Amino acid sequence: MPPSLTQNFTKGVLLITFAVMLFALADVLTKHLTMLYSVSLVVALRYAVNLLLLVGFYAPKQGLALLKTNRTTLVLVRAACLSAASLTMGIALRYMPVGETVAIIYISPIIVMILAIPFLGERVPLIGWIGAAVGFFGVLLIMRPGAGLNPTGVALALVNAGFAAAYALLSRTLAKTETTPALLFYTALVGVLAFGAALLWNGLGPLPVGFDWMYLLALGALATIGHVLFTSAYREAPASLLAPVNYMHLVWAGILGWLVFGHMPDALSMLGMGLVAAAGVAVALRSQFAKP
Repeated sequence: MPPSLTQNFTKGVLLITFAVMLFALADVLTKHLTMLYSVSLVVALRYAVNLLLLVGFYAPKQGLALLKTNRTTLVLVRAACLSAASLTMGIALRYMPVGETVAIIYISPIIVMILAIPFLGERVPLIGWIGAAVGFFGVLLIMRPGAGLNPTGVALALVNAGFAAAYALLSRTLAKTETTPALLFYTALVGVLAFGAALLWNGLGPLPVGFDWMYLLALGALATIGHVLFTSAYREAPASLLAPVNYMHLVWAGILGWLVFGHMPDALSMLGMGLVAAAGVAVALRSQFAKP
C-alpha cells in the first residue's frame, strides 16, 4: 500500500479512537451532572454549547447555506431521535454504571443491521446473523437478574439503543442529500428547542454551582469536538476499517467509570461487554464477507 494511503488510514484510526474517548468522557460528565441536576437542564445546556460552537465554526464560511436542507422533515426527525437518545442516556446514566450502560447501548449497530433489511433493502450474510446472536447474548449477560443493575436504567438503555438505531438509519439515508454542517446544525437546534421547552414546563430545578458550570461547558465542547473528529475520521479511512474501532468506546467507558466512580463490572458482565464488542466488530466487518 502506498505510504500516503497508509498515513491517511492511520490518521483515521487515531481520529476515531480520540473521538470515542471524548464521548466516554462526556458520558462520565453526564453521569456526574445528572446525579445532581435535572436531566433536562444538563442536556439543554449541552446542546446550547454545541449550537454556539457549530454556528461560530460554520456560519462564517457557510452563511445561510447552513440552513439549507433537501429533506427537511427527515432531517428534523433524525434530530428528534438524537434528542430522545440524549434524554434516555442521561436518565440511564443516573441509575447505571457508565461501562454497562454504554455496552447495552452498543447493541444499536446490530439493530441497524436488522432494520436495514426492510428499510434499506440490504442483504445480511451469515456472519452478520452470528454477530447479532452473540451480541444479544452479551447484552443478556449484562442485564441478567444477578448483575444488580437498576431495571429502570436497563430499560432506558435499551430504549436508547432503539433511538440510536433510528438515528443511524436516517443518517445513512440523509448522507446522500444533505451536508454534514446542516445535519449537525439542525441536530443541535432541535436539542436546544426540545430541552428548552422541557425546562419551561418542568422548571429549572437546582442550578449548577462551582466547577459544575465548567463541567457543563466541557460536556458541550467534548460532544461537539467528538462529533467533528468522528466525521473527519471517515474522510481519511473507509468505514470497514473504522467501524470496529468505535468499540474502543466500551474500553474507555469501562476504564473511566472505574477511575471516577469506582464501578468495576463483575466477571460475567465483563464477558457480556466483550461479546457485545466482538459482535459489533463482526457486524461492522460483514461487508468484507458478503457476496457481491
